[in-house]
Amino acid sequence: MRTQIFFASTLYGAATLAAALDAGCFAPADRRLLLVSNNAGNPETTPSLDRMPGFAPLRSRFDAVVSWNDAIRPFHPGGWSPRADDAPLWERHLRLLWGLGEEQRDGVELVLESIQVNPALAVARMFPDAPIHVYADGLMSYGPTRSKLDPLVGSRVRRLLHLDLLPGLRPLLLTEFDVESQVVPDAAFGAVLKELAAEVPDAAGEAAAAPDAGRPALLLGQYMAALGILTDEEEEQLHLRMLRGAAALGHRTVVFKPHPVAPARYARGLETEAEKLGVRLRVLQSPVLAEVLYQQLRPQLVVGCFSTALLTAARFFGLPVARTGTDLLLERLAPYENSNRVPVTLVDAALPDVDVPEAVRDWSMPGEERVAGELTDLVRAVGYCMQAQLYPGLRREVEQYLSTAAGAGTRRYFKRRRLMSLALPGGVPARLAFLPRNALARRVVRRGRAVKRTVRRVAVR
Repeated sequence: MRTQIFFASTLYGAATLAAALDAGCFAPADRRLLLVSNNAGNPETTPSLDRMPGFAPLRSRFDAVVSWNDAIRPFHPGGWSPRADDAPLWERHLRLLWGLGEEQRDGVELVLESIQVNPALAVARMFPDAPIHVYADGLMSYGPTRSKLDPLVGSRVRRLLHLDLLPGLRPLLLTEFDVESQVVPDAAFGAVLKELAAEVPDAAGEAAAAPDAGRPALLLGQYMAALGILTDEEEEQLHLRMLRGAAALGHRTVVFKPHPVAPARYARGLETEAEKLGVRLRVLQSPVLAEVLYQQLRPQLVVGCFSTALLTAARFFGLPVARTGTDLLLERLAPYENSNRVPVTLVDAALPDVDVPEAVRDWSMPGEERVAGELTDLVRAVGYCMQAQLYPGLRREVEQYLSTAAGAGTRRYFKRRRLMSLALPGGVPARLAFLPRNALARRVVRRGRAVKRTVRRVAVR
């Protein structure tokens, strides 16, 4: 018996898997299990994806749905992984729990998301002989692997499946293991989204305004304060900027889709501001996918920060989109290797600013020529700066880009300190460019840093 285990933590990811299955991207198997993980900070109070509106039609693609949270309880999926010595015991436990058969006779094939971190990494370690397919449900796939991946895991990855959010742009993820990428067909993904929308008939009714209000603008809330990127106050101001930008573009009806775990006061602040602006605001309460709203509301404008849903709105639904707050996030994301950096960079570079009405009205989806040239060069340069040790073969290409192609409009994507640490163009003034390559200068800097660390230790004592 051969079993395929499909791991998912979001409804968007489960929809991507369903589309890949419908398109024949996976070989036949005796059993297909959907392994659901609830990675919320408090899983007990947040519904898992198999309990969210719209999941029902996806269930038919799988023989069974099992819970990762239940299997490892009381551990939290995001912070737990088995010890190396315990992994064989966990594999036997899971084979018994899910009816996977015997280790020597019955094979397992894994389809995982976010392979670099738990819980997906933990699942990979529990089945050390299983081939792995990785799928990406967002913009992070275009960036580098978040951290150095254990070769015992990375060498088992057969391919990377992803949506073609920016045609012409190839993912950098897992290329250090020569993993080939494969696009999930647009038609298959579109068909799955239609199924989800048909399953949630009340979403538009809840969000709709007065019958004569016409098509609204849709604001996509994110909860970056939970990640420590912004404070609650800064994120609330970000939502207010979205509302003001939509109002300045002439939209008198606005729907706000908050993040499922965001504080309720975000919505209250928007309601107060909407009254001042003379805008009719509706706050969506049901945790439905933004793509469901795209089909049911057909919004005149979608505004967000760096959500993947902005690209799906433009790419798959042909909706006008606008961004806000990416300039702040480019400054705040820390460390530079933060995996959100490439999504923020792409949205900032490809989408118009909601505060510039002319740019929003004149914007169109970037053509393949621009994507394959300008955006590809930018993403590869940022990706190299994030994880230079994983992609040494990109160095000469990035040096040339930073020396010639990078200008005032792209310098905000690179931190001077980062460029300096990697001895890349732009890290130091041109007249001092010889210093990073000077052996004596490097020794002096290393000695200075060592003295600084010693002083700090003495001060602490």
